[in-house]
Amino acid sequence: MIEQLKSLDNWLLLAINNHHVAKLDSLMVFFSERTVWFPAYFVMLIALSYLFRRQALLLLPLLGLSVALADAVSSRIFKPYFARLRPCHDPELSATLNLVNGCGGQFGFLSSHAANAFALTVFLWIVLPKRFQVVKWLTLIWALLVSYSRMYLGAHYPSDVAAGALLGSLMAWGCATLYKRGSLRWWSSGPI
Repeated sequence: MIEQLKSLDNWLLLAINNHHVAKLDSLMVFFSERTVWFPAYFVMLIALSYLFRRQALLLLPLLGLSVALADAVSSRIFKPYFARLRPCHDPELSATLNLVNGCGGQFGFLSSHAANAFALTVFLWIVLPKRFQVVKWLTLIWALLVSYSRMYLGAHYPSDVAAGALLGSLMAWGCATLYKRGSLRWWSSGPI
């Protein structure tokens, strides 16, 4: 059973990585670059501060906590504990991969990029009211593109990405639940 799952993981990775288009290479690198995200995060923090006003004093730290937990658990606990080589470091697989942007650290289970992106996305999906559907869908599309880029670039197996997305979603759910409870307690109107 484990060998079948590993074979499926390898097959999916190769299917994604080997069907690359040269014009998409720079776009996938763009979605994987963390420094590209910082201006968007800054604008988002300003917008959330404006929209949530006083409630942002609780919302922003909990949003930051969900992303920080996802990053720390994935990078400092899962990767060293499981010590699963990234596909681009796997001697049996690396020669067959199209490596557009180098490889990254040695271990890949689970994807910190996916964990961080889904922590942010799921938190916003839970706390933002319905009138922000466009924002919610844009963040989901962004998280999916970030996650896909990690496989496209040969940095993570699909299972690394799926596990990272699950971890980030769980961290976001926990922090968003804390926000909703705190918001109801401190502001009688509840979340916006």
